[in-house]
Amino acid sequence: MWSIARRFNTTVNDLRSANNLTSDLLRVGQILVIPTGNVTGNITYTVQRGDTLYGLAGRYNTTVNDIIQANNLTSDVLYIGQTLTIPGSNIDSGNAPSYYTVQRGDTLWNIANRFNTTVSEIQRLNNLTNTVLQIGQQLLIPGNNSTETIETYIVQPGDSLYQIANQFNTTVNELITLNNLTSTLLQIGQVLRIPV
Repeated sequence: MWSIARRFNTTVNDLRSANNLTSDLLRVGQILVIPTGNVTGNITYTVQRGDTLYGLAGRYNTTVNDIIQANNLTSDVLYIGQTLTIPGSNIDSGNAPSYYTVQRGDTLWNIANRFNTTVSEIQRLNNLTNTVLQIGQQLLIPGNNSTETIETYIVQPGDSLYQIANQFNTTVNELITLNNLTSTLLQIGQVLRIPV
């Protein structure tokens, strides 16, 4: 929890609150809602396979030169596992990218439509060289200036779309559309996007 909070410039308490967690234990593959807000400090980022300075600069709304200066780099070569300081003074919650976990049946095209962006923008942000996705894969989704807020909800035993829609003051049709559902059947542990 601490390392995730640090990576996204938030606090462990904010992560617990946003996800209704009662402990700091995490499961592999668990989906967390990351609270967003104005980022005024620097972000510590660990370089992943496929990362480039250009890609990181675009992702965090900064420049290659700012990243180079913040880390005293002498070249633009990055190493997997390398820790970088990303200047974060220009990120705001309206334009910051968010994460999406690929679900069964997802394609880049329907994910792009769902988040009002383009396939090429998702590919650029995630350094994808093709359109093949894997279930559970984490994708960065470009931020936008939409005023719609999305929350996630994990289906519990006994839940139905009707109950969930009532609980969150929305409609079954909105839930079906937002989550690209083809039926009203739910699975325990399924993650639903909820408009709030």
